[in-house]
Amino acid sequence: MWTTRQRRALLVLLAIFWLVLAARWAGNRVFLSDAPEPPAPRASELADRLDPNTADWQALAAIPMLGEKKAQAIVAYRDKSIAAGRGPIVFRTLFDLTSVKGIGFSTAANIEPYLIFPATTRPATRHS
Repeated sequence: MWTTRQRRALLVLLAIFWLVLAARWAGNRVFLSDAPEPPAPRASELADRLDPNTADWQALAAIPMLGEKKAQAIVAYRDKSIAAGRGPIVFRTLFDLTSVKGIGFSTAANIEPYLIFPATTRPATRHS
């Protein structure tokens, strides 16, 4: 069925394959621990959940995974929106924060446990 030359060639190819596979395995050893992330340096400064409509940037910067630049961007966006006449409540839901440059859906989802949003009431509609 297979000639001796074909068997040797197949054996050489399999040996090369196993050597490459072993080299990749040895070179890419990564250990992923199940250890929880350490708390952010200023996380202990958070007394409770923060309202992004009233909190200053220093308090927002204490939120893990947010940082000073994003906290300052939230306050700048809020102040700009209030100055434009949009009212004192700029962020009504978590995903209103995604309007701020640098904050996407994943960042908003990560900081959700640290934020609270004011209860908004909708005007009652009358049905005739």
